[in-house]
Amino acid sequence: MNPSRIPIKIRGAREHNLQNIDVIIPTHELTVVTGVSGSGKSSLVFDTVYHESRRRFLDIFSLGSSTKLQAASLDSITGLSPAIAVDQNVLN
Repeated sequence: MNPSRIPIKIRGAREHNLQNIDVIIPTHELTVVTGVSGSGKSSLVFDTVYHESRRRFLDIFSLGSSTKLQAASLDSITGLSPAIAVDQNVLN
């Protein structure tokens, strides 16, 4: 299997208003997360997936540093690779 096509599997996500949810996000095409206001889209994408990806990436370069990001509140996450976030806010 091509490593870039491994889905992101999240178990027990509990950030903000997420209540112990399990999600599988396919990575072989563009994935869009939609839903009503307050449904947890930003909590899932930014506060769980992106935060954990960024934390793991920065841990590689910390090399014994005592300053580390706290892990996202979840049971497990697999299939994660380094990520960038593009916010929806307009730049001034």
